[in-house]
Amino acid sequence: MKVSPWITLVFVLVLTLFAGWVVLPGETLDVGSFKEDHPIQQGLDLQGGVQVLLEARPPAGQSVDSDTLTGTRDTIERRVGGLGVNEPLVQTRGSNQIIVELPGVTDPEQAVEVVRQTALLEIIDTNGQVLPAGTIVRTSLDPESTGDAGTPQAVDGSPVASPEASPVGMEPDVAATDGPVFQTIISGADLKDAYRATGALGQVVVGFELNGAAADRFYDFTSQNIGRPMSIVIDKTVISSPIINGAISDQGQIEGIAASEVDNLVVQLKAGALSVPLEVVQSRVVGPSLGQDSIDKSLLAAIVGLGTVAIFMILYYRLPGFLSVLALGIYTLLVLALFKLIPVTLTLAGIAGFVLSIGMAVDANILIFSRLKEELRLGRSASQAVELGFSHAWPSIRDSNITSMITAAILYWFGQYTGATIITGFALTLFIGVAVSMFTAYTVTRTFLRLVLSSDRIHNTWWLGTATPSTSSSAAD
Repeated sequence: MKVSPWITLVFVLVLTLFAGWVVLPGETLDVGSFKEDHPIQQGLDLQGGVQVLLEARPPAGQSVDSDTLTGTRDTIERRVGGLGVNEPLVQTRGSNQIIVELPGVTDPEQAVEVVRQTALLEIIDTNGQVLPAGTIVRTSLDPESTGDAGTPQAVDGSPVASPEASPVGMEPDVAATDGPVFQTIISGADLKDAYRATGALGQVVVGFELNGAAADRFYDFTSQNIGRPMSIVIDKTVISSPIINGAISDQGQIEGIAASEVDNLVVQLKAGALSVPLEVVQSRVVGPSLGQDSIDKSLLAAIVGLGTVAIFMILYYRLPGFLSVLALGIYTLLVLALFKLIPVTLTLAGIAGFVLSIGMAVDANILIFSRLKEELRLGRSASQAVELGFSHAWPSIRDSNITSMITAAILYWFGQYTGATIITGFALTLFIGVAVSMFTAYTVTRTFLRLVLSSDRIHNTWWLGTATPSTSSSAAD
């Protein structure tokens, strides 16, 4: 069933008004902070941020291979995602370095600490001792310790329990290279999940869940040591030493942590421990590589370029060209609205993909109007020329755009696989732009032409881009 062009027009207008409202800058006409929650995301090259150069420093006798460095990069990328940073750039350089770019970060020191820390969680058997918070300990996971330094022994289980920890903030009273070696019951590798939670007394704590085998060890240990202390250790520093009140299986809580540090610890634990220790070689705050003046000039250049294209379309195709300019304006609003709603982080590469998709949207209109002019020269009426022009041009538009979308999808996968977020940004904006251009070319432009030319009231074909109809050819069809 053919849908009335007036119904389609109403749909297009409602969609355009919504997109225009979303794109409208600031908090103008905001509803329930919707627009505030969906701002335009900008990458490091447009808004500035923090750039950190990390270097792997493995323990003596160990080396860093490419797989280890890649795994460390992936861990950092997950951590950065937990910080809420949009489109970070995390990539390896050489055989032992990792570059991290964090756009829009306002607290460089906090970001560097979250990226650099190993955040190795351990729950240790203290042999009945209540270790004060802040104590630095040696554990069975330390490389210099005797025994298996990679896998916790099945001594029995893991943490949690009621608070009887010493106050946080005490100076360490045990040297990291001296003192007994405590047995690790479970480590961060045994974690299934970590999250912000509320303790029994209403305080903010870090909740966590354990994997199957670790949960069994946890249950065995806690069931056999009821009434005795154990210590929760982060990066060899005791956080708390709770007393075990009962057997605990697959869930626990880390107490005694300042509320301001809970979220950072959750991010670190969920990301897992880094494969190798990292040292910050360089950390600096960077401004937009373009600079505000250059950004303004780029916007001006874009306006001039689009204006030139609009003038060409109107002069060459006349009325259809004018309608295509309106459709192109709607296209721009729809794409920008999608960028804010998805959201898409705009970088220079992403803007390039968007501009390229604008060119493809113009190409689609040119194909349609060229077919329209051919039908008019064959003596078709205006309404017939519109329908035939679209039906003949659509297969070429569809096939070329789908090919471009497949290419963009491959680029996006490649960027995800290699960690090159610049490529993913370009591919994502190109894919969205091409998809929307197909909609505007086939639906918006076609609806405008149907409404304007459906009555066949335009007899002067000059307004349609041609003034030389061929009456002889019309009889043949």
